[in-house]
Amino acid sequence: MLDIALAARVSPETLRKIESGRVATPAFPTIAAIADVLGLSLDAVWAEIRQPEEGAEVAHSGHRAREPLAS
Repeated sequence: MLDIALAARVSPETLRKIESGRVATPAFPTIAAIADVLGLSLDAVWAEIRQPEEGAEVAHSGHRAREPLAS
């Protein structure tokens, strides 16, 4: 992880926070730099994050909810 963070010019702590979900909306340049280091296209990254998580429900706003909505 350290090598990836350094190559992408982000701090290892920032990369850990993104990986763990503690940064909900990382900056686009950060994601682009990480994707480049990993050899991923931004299209591939976008396709991955747009896939619904197993068991996730869609909230009324159209965003994926992490927890099912209460009735």
